[in-house]
Amino acid sequence: MIKQKTQVIVNPASDQGRTRGRWREIKEALKTFIREFHYEFTEKPLQAIDLTRQAIKNGTELVIGVGGDGTLNEIANGFFEENKIINPETELAIVPSGTGCDFMRSLNLPTSLKKALQILSKAVPRRVDVGRVTYLNQEGKKEQRFFLNVADFGVGGEVVHEVNRKRLERKASSYFRTLITTMISYRPKRIKLKINDLELPENDYLIGAVANGRIFGKGMKIAPTAEIDDGLFDLILIRGMKFFEFLKNSWKIFTGSHLSHPKTSLWKACWLEAQPIQKEKVILEIDGEEVGYLPATFEIIPAQLLIKAKVQS
Repeated sequence: MIKQKTQVIVNPASDQGRTRGRWREIKEALKTFIREFHYEFTEKPLQAIDLTRQAIKNGTELVIGVGGDGTLNEIANGFFEENKIINPETELAIVPSGTGCDFMRSLNLPTSLKKALQILSKAVPRRVDVGRVTYLNQEGKKEQRFFLNVADFGVGGEVVHEVNRKRLERKASSYFRTLITTMISYRPKRIKLKINDLELPENDYLIGAVANGRIFGKGMKIAPTAEIDDGLFDLILIRGMKFFEFLKNSWKIFTGSHLSHPKTSLWKACWLEAQPIQKEKVILEIDGEEVGYLPATFEIIPAQLLIKAKVQS
């Protein structure tokens, strides 16, 4: 039985609104292994940041997020204020109720509700790295966010933009279909990169994925060797491809075998900067949400957040 002071933050709109309908089931399941908890529903975007921040300041020892990757990202951002973690001993736990739950997969945790609740009741905390990115927001002003899983620029950002614009259901088939249709007209972006102390020659990139976790895009193994507690990003760079060349190789991203392709490179980085050469906007998405544009800088913050994600043997 968990005796920590616990706050549950629920995004009722997650999983296409299905979370609201299954909340009673989730609440009853939580009662079986948490002595007492308070819960709040989010009513607007980014509200989970403020709810989390206030809960931690009020002495909450465990924050449980009910939702998908976007909800989890907001809650993780709420652990910080003015670039500092509010209480490094506060723990984060996840109840998956979203369309993607890619970070859960990166943690090797089950994404089914029943199994995830069973794991949560037995899990002990592990300290994981957090990414920090500074970028241009939709109004062209500098903004900073933290992320747990993957930040991505290039065609991935365009795909997220199109899925949102067309209000498609956020499932793997929607993302893959949109990826293929986007690739028909997409042109790789010319980008200048600085990785740690090394400046790369400018090049045309199709995908630039700054990965703390292994999986993004509803199941694509973009960074199969990434570790969430090694103090490093896995930076996956895929140079420009013609449509049919991409079509022939696209399945490899789902298996993680794309790293062997000659147009793919893997870098280990604790800091990097991505600068577009041309004037066209290059969309940036983090943890599955479109947030703004390049230029951007990315920094890893090692061993920063305690997540209930380790099952004792």
